[in-house]
Order: sequence, then C-alpha cells, then structure tokens
Amino acid sequence: MLDRNHPPVSHPIAGFDLIAPRELTFKNGLKVFIFDAGEQDVVRMEWIFDHVFTQTENTLLHTCACEMLLEGTATHTSKQIAETVDFYGAFLVPQVEADRSTLSLFSLNKHLSQLLPLVREVLTGAVFPDQELTTYIRNNKQKLQVSLQKNSVVARRLFHAAVFGENRYGISAEISDYDHINSNDLRSLFKEQYQPYNCTLLLSGRVTDALITQVEQLFGDEWVPSAPQLEPQPGLVFPSESAGALLLEERQDALQSALRLGYRSISRSHPEFPGLQVVNTLLGGYFGSRLMTNIREDKGYTYSIGSGLVSLKYGAFFTIATEVGTAVTAATLSEIEKEILRLKTELVSEEELSLVKNYLMGSMLGSLENVFSHADKFKNAYFSGLGLGYYSYYDDVIRRIDAEEVCRLANSYLDYDRLTKIVVGKM
Repeated sequence: MLDRNHPPVSHPIAGFDLIAPRELTFKNGLKVFIFDAGEQDVVRMEWIFDHVFTQTENTLLHTCACEMLLEGTATHTSKQIAETVDFYGAFLVPQVEADRSTLSLFSLNKHLSQLLPLVREVLTGAVFPDQELTTYIRNNKQKLQVSLQKNSVVARRLFHAAVFGENRYGISAEISDYDHINSNDLRSLFKEQYQPYNCTLLLSGRVTDALITQVEQLFGDEWVPSAPQLEPQPGLVFPSESAGALLLEERQDALQSALRLGYRSISRSHPEFPGLQVVNTLLGGYFGSRLMTNIREDKGYTYSIGSGLVSLKYGAFFTIATEVGTAVTAATLSEIEKEILRLKTELVSEEELSLVKNYLMGSMLGSLENVFSHADKFKNAYFSGLGLGYYSYYDDVIRRIDAEEVCRLANSYLDYDRLTKIVVGKM
C-alpha cells in the first residue's frame, strides 16, 4: 500500500540516451538521416531547405513560397492535393522559419506509396497559380493588418529591427510588401532553393529497408536538379547596437504596454551556451523563475513574463518579453533591472540552483517521448553545426555548474544598461 506519510524516493537523472541516425547521401546531393525506432507503422518525413538569397533580402518571398507549396502543380490543383492527403489520413504541412523552410509528411507506412509521388511532384513542380496567390495575398494582408493592432506584435517587430538592422533577421513585412509579390518571382526562388543538394531529409518512425529504397528512387534517382548549385552564402553583417536605447511607441488608448528587452548574444555552438541557459532559466526561463516570482506573483504587474535565448544560423539573441498595465511600465523595467543585478551580485542558493538543474534535466528527459523527439533534438544540434555529442556536453555542464559560475556568466552576458528596451503603449 502507498504510504502517504512519506514522499516517494527520488533519484537524480542519470543522463539520457539519444538515438543516433543512419546517414545517407543520394547521388543528387540530398542528405538523408534515418531514425528507425518506431513501434507503430507511422513515419514522419521532413524535407528541410536552407533559404537562398541571391538578389534581395526579401524574407516575405520565402514565406510566400513555402506557404504556397501546396497550392497546385501542373497536374494537381490545391483542392486535389488536399483531398488526396485527407483521404489517406495523412498530414502534409509546410513551415517556414528565419533560416529554413520545411515540408513535413505524417503518414501510415501503408499509404506512402500513394503519397510520396505527390510530395515529389510538389517539390519539383509547384506552380504558384495567380488565382491562389491573389487569395493568399488578400488573406495575409488582412491578418497582418489585425496583428499590427497588437502591442506585442509591434514590440517584437521593433525589437528585431533595432537589434539586427536592415537584413533578413531585422526586416518585418509591411502590408504594402505583399503588393510586390508575383508568381514569376516565386517560381524563380522555387527553382533556386527547392533543389536536392539544398535539402536535408529526415525520416523518423518505422523506417523499413523497402521504404528507404522507395525514397531513394523517388527523391534520389528521379529528383534531378533543375538549377546549378549556388556558391555558399556569406554570413550577415549586423549594425552596432544602440547600447541601452529605450524606444517608445506611444499608444494613447493602450491599457497595457508590451515590453521587449534584449540584444544579440551567443549561439548554441558557443561553449558557454549551456551555462548561459542555466542563467536564463533562473532569470525568466520557466514558471518558477525570478522574473515570474517577482513581477507576476509578488507585484501582480503581469500575467506572464519570460526570457529566452534564440539561436539562429547567422546569429543569436537574448530577450525578455511581457505585457503589463500602463501604470506600472516604468516599475516593471525597474524590477527587471533589479533581478539582473541580483544574479550578478548575489550567489544563487544551492536549493534554487538544484531546482533549476532538475528542471532543465527533467525537461530534456521529458521531451524525449518518442522517436520524433529524438529527431528534433538531432535537428537542433545538426543545424547549429554540432553533433549529438553536444547533449552529453550539455548534460555535463548542467551537472557541474555552481553558484560562482552562474555569477560569472551573469556578469559576462547580462547587462541591463546595454539592453535594447522596446515599449509599445505608455510609460
């Protein structure tokens, strides 16, 4: 019988084992990573393309191209594509991020012979029909118009512009930008970017030898590059940040102010990134963080506040975000400053540090719930130029970090006076 007078015995997390993929490269240059560990007859396939910028930093063009991949080919309309995918109970999902675009297929193995030729047709022959493009532009202009009424959205856009400047990380789409999108430009980008040598394919789930053979035929032998491979692109050049700049966009009718603070920081490939993640978690990286305890629970200024580290292909940034009542905007900034100063001047207690360590290790272990999760962890490392050994290093850093190291890292990477501070609402 369960003894409720005593808590159950707990044990420290003793590391975790990650599934290492099998790696192939097809003759057309397509890189393939295979995670064969599924117990059910289901598979997830992800075609991941690095963004290609040949003439302009028009990130909106990449967004439109990805989101319109399923709007038609020479032989299938958007309706036919959607009906076919639905008929087989599958999901075919395009997703665009800052550096890459992905087309993901979730399907039962028994239906792949019907679905994979359709995916190959999409990746080699999307046509971006004018009628669908007109509808897409109209709908997205309306969505953006609504979004720009939200203080949090405006604050995020201003933050990225201030931190990254006039490049793909700093430029946000304006409503008028949609008027310059046309099918010819989309087809031109599609031809340059959606090529096998610019693609990484991840297969996860129950991946049989027969499936690998089928994939190699469709996406190796029969996917012939239709454009020459471009030269590697140089990294981005960022402007000098305005140290400590406070940018206020005042809105007279605002009931809340949206706050965004931050600056450029180190990326996942930096050796001190795992340690800085501990510092970030203490500050605002989980529900029990100091920012949440102070500004939500103690002061009652906000429903939610958090901080984060974001790693990109050509850079990274640290950010703090929240929305507060306009009457306490200045007070919230003052409390954020106090919490950063505390991390830099006071040693964290062993109890609090142990809690954060357990949270980070537990979150990592809890996120490895299935083979798809293992593939996701691999992606995070691979696209940062790292191998799976990164997670052993991460585990070791989390276990060994102490209060003195937390204080050192806070002094090295946290500086309230240097943070770009965006306020949309009222001071």
